[in-house]
Amino acid sequence: MRIAVYPGSFDPLTKGHLDVIVRAAKQFDKLIVSVVRNPSKSPLFSVSERVDIIEHATKDIPNIEVSHFEGLLTSYVAGKGAQAIVKGLRAITDFEYEFQMALMNRQLNPDIETMFLMTHSKYAYLSSSMVKEVFKLGGDVSELVIPYVCKKLSQKVKVVNN
Repeated sequence: MRIAVYPGSFDPLTKGHLDVIVRAAKQFDKLIVSVVRNPSKSPLFSVSERVDIIEHATKDIPNIEVSHFEGLLTSYVAGKGAQAIVKGLRAITDFEYEFQMALMNRQLNPDIETMFLMTHSKYAYLSSSMVKEVFKLGGDVSELVIPYVCKKLSQKVKVVNN
């Protein structure tokens, strides 16, 4: 069985993330979408809220498992029995960082491959940080995230109106 892990903060999940998830799920028997818990960051959504959002967004994709982890990615991937890490790329700046991470992951575990998927061009500029910022300032993010995320943002964020 070919298994891959798509790790990320997903704070919140965007349509760019979903684009990568849908396409990666077609390449593997099982795709584990895993929320990274990074203690040095202050996310808007808790790990359990992010897992819930991803589960809701991917409920119709049968070969998706949603999970979370903290620590070394390669240890987590190996523990899940996966052979690959999937990373989405938007721009050249993503590539530089992700390339360095892929080389370090290869150093840590040469049996795990990293696969890069370019997001659809209409999401090339999109980031979770941008979604949160636009939403907090009262902008419409409905074209950038699924309705469930809009609902969760509304429950979580006090919108600033000028």
